[in-house]
Amino acid sequence: MIRYAVEDEIAVITLDRPEKRNALTYALLGDFLAAVKGAGEDAAARVVIVTGAGGAFCAGTDLADLATVPGPQRGLRGRAEDAPRWWPLVACPKPVIGAIDGVAVGMGAEFTSQCDVRIASSRARFAWNFAHRGLVPDTGAGTWLLPRLLGPERALELLYTGRFVSAEEALALGYVARVVSPEECLPAARELARTMLAGSPFSHRHMKELVYRGLERGQGEHMAAHAAALRACFDSVDHKEGVAAFLEKRPARFTGR
Repeated sequence: MIRYAVEDEIAVITLDRPEKRNALTYALLGDFLAAVKGAGEDAAARVVIVTGAGGAFCAGTDLADLATVPGPQRGLRGRAEDAPRWWPLVACPKPVIGAIDGVAVGMGAEFTSQCDVRIASSRARFAWNFAHRGLVPDTGAGTWLLPRLLGPERALELLYTGRFVSAEEALALGYVARVVSPEECLPAARELARTMLAGSPFSHRHMKELVYRGLERGQGEHMAAHAAALRACFDSVDHKEGVAAFLEKRPARFTGR
């Protein structure tokens, strides 16, 4: 099952199938996509954390479930341009933090790449093992986002070998922001989320879009989008509130407008 809870403006989406190390069936993937979309639309949530239950993040696709799906239909999750179905965490308009405890393999590793920031436990392990199954990375994040995060050479080494990357190596590579004990993984993600709550949701939304779209645009196109976003920010209620809060020496009360 997929659990969803919001507390203090922080949404937590939990993959909760510990008996299978949170491996995803097609039905569970559909529930996950719906939960991420719902978090993006939930006015009560300003930051989203994605995590797994039972000492694992996600062991990827449940191959027993996959075997029940006819071969030609296995990769048909939507049109190529239907980004929210392939990259739901990138498409979410809010900051997304991955709290990664235990294995993140296959599609699980792909979803960690889609998080904006990653906090790992000391027992976290990552593997893009698609070559061992005769596949390419199933969401496309491993062949587009991962090279931009690590560089093409390191990304291809991980994709070609499918080997496991420890939490310590992931930290050294800059793939994760912090490594903490397993019991501190979710609390550390919550702590990071609380620091993000001091910022404007209006700004966050535009920053996220500019960063991810900027990975695919030329400088001229990016700066045109940047100038439009900056104009929108100057006209926003959040900007007026941010200035007023500074002048009045008080915490800002942002509304995302």
